[in-house]
This record gives sequence, C-alpha cells and structure tokens, in this order.
Amino acid sequence: MKKTLRSRTRRGAAPEMLAEYRFDYRKARPNRFAGRTEEDRVIVVLDPDVSEVFSTQQAVNTALRAIIRAVPKPAKRNTAVR
Repeated sequence: MKKTLRSRTRRGAAPEMLAEYRFDYRKARPNRFAGRTEEDRVIVVLDPDVSEVFSTQQAVNTALRAIIRAVPKPAKRNTAVR
C-alpha cells in the first residue's frame, strides 16, 4: 500500500512554530531590492479593490493628477511681520 502524506505526519507531527529559532547571520544577504527606488518616489500599497481598477502605475498617476487639478489651491498668506 502506498504511503500518503497524512500517514507520515501522524507519527511524528512537529509543531507548526518552534518556541525558538537559531539563525545563522553569517549566511544573511542584504536586501537586493532596497536600493531600486529613486529618492523622490513614494511607494504606496493599494487595497485589493482599488488595485482592480488601477492596475498600472500610469493609471494611478493619471487619476491622482486629475484630482490635484480639480482641488482648489489654498490662498497664500502674507507672512510679513507688521
């Protein structure tokens, strides 16, 4: 009879999470994606329902630029001291 995954896990079932883990930090590598963004960019995470509508970077930027044009700019205050 062929052994299944279920039959093997019943005998010596290990807990999902151990109480403590030992990491070998000598094998750690720096994050290769950390330096890929430019300084003047902001990374934003979209909610799933929003990402269905705006599926590309260009679509998001176009919508945000339209909102920026539609919102009235606040009047500049005179900052001179009298």
